[in-house]
Amino acid sequence: MKFNKRIVLAYSGGLDTSIILKWLQENYNAEIITYTADIGQKIDKKKIYKNAKKLGVKKIIIENLKNTFVKDYVYPMLRGHALYEGVYLLGTSIARPLIAKRQIAIAKKYKAYAVSHGSTGKGNDQVRFELGYHYFGPKIKIIAPWREWKLNSRTDLIKYAKKNNILIPKDKKGAPPFSVDDNLYHTSTEGKILENPKNTAPEFIFQRTISPERAPSKNTIVNIEFKNGDPITINGKKLSPENLLEKLNILAGKNGIGRVDLVENRFIGIKSRGVYETPGGTILMIAHRAIESVTLDKLTMHKKDEVMPRYAELIYNGYWYSKERLKIQKIVDLQKNKVNGSIKLKLYKGNVTILSRRTKSTAYSMKKVSFEENKTFNKSNIERFINFHKKKL
Repeated sequence: MKFNKRIVLAYSGGLDTSIILKWLQENYNAEIITYTADIGQKIDKKKIYKNAKKLGVKKIIIENLKNTFVKDYVYPMLRGHALYEGVYLLGTSIARPLIAKRQIAIAKKYKAYAVSHGSTGKGNDQVRFELGYHYFGPKIKIIAPWREWKLNSRTDLIKYAKKNNILIPKDKKGAPPFSVDDNLYHTSTEGKILENPKNTAPEFIFQRTISPERAPSKNTIVNIEFKNGDPITINGKKLSPENLLEKLNILAGKNGIGRVDLVENRFIGIKSRGVYETPGGTILMIAHRAIESVTLDKLTMHKKDEVMPRYAELIYNGYWYSKERLKIQKIVDLQKNKVNGSIKLKLYKGNVTILSRRTKSTAYSMKKVSFEENKTFNKSNIERFINFHKKKL
């Protein structure tokens, strides 16, 4: 059959997006181009090709974006020390803008009139995807099946899949009906028994970290070197952003580092309980703050801390490409050229301990902080300093 229009679908190859693929074919009478962004998630390329071809797809695109994802999205966010509601390292949030950007680029390349995603009607991702789509392709139509179709339950989806001969994977621990999102930066798990916040997260849901109790009794020493605010080496070995984060994920994961269990406030107004694993990111956050402590001045550091909550909220809400986020990024990066040096860390049973900070920066003065008497700090000015601030009480 020859179609006169095309739709680019964000496609994982799994059950839900395969159902969406078929539903789009039936309801929009369009050629479907599947687009899969490889940002470090567990990906089965053979399965993606097999499932898409079985449903009649002729153009199947899988794109490796891992290095771009870490270098241009994760690293800038880490420079801003972004934590949503004090704990969430924004692993899912930071991935959506890149996927949306590339999906629109594919749509333009193949002259597609629409793009589609598989985000549910209650989640944040629909907002993140669609703000990204709008930024890069405001005239391209957006199709959100979960907000349109009449498949209102998992039972409905299974019936639809059986009717259309779509493969239904057997349920297994840690897989659907848990909602799992993963990329090179993190893994999130939601749904099922986690929906009730009184339930303890079962150990089997964790995919990239072992429990601190099961972690080795011997610590792991890691030395991370930073240049212009970004990590460049681990233990003296220079690595690409992709490989550096992957290395830290392994080291942190085997030491039980990077787990967070939280109830967050979604952008759309409801609360959600999720379990997140961000092993390498947790180490980088601690290390980056440590290197800034000996390279940046007080005013710069405090200004960054001041804007961080808003910066994190913008990323969480899908405003990565907004003028406000870009403006805050300039504040975050104003002195990044000064953030150079290395941090030595000890990883042990879920904990990250700073062992040493090394830098050529003169921001930290040993002479001024020394308890030994010296002439580099004039203590006679302190009384005037205190009296000045007494007047503000």
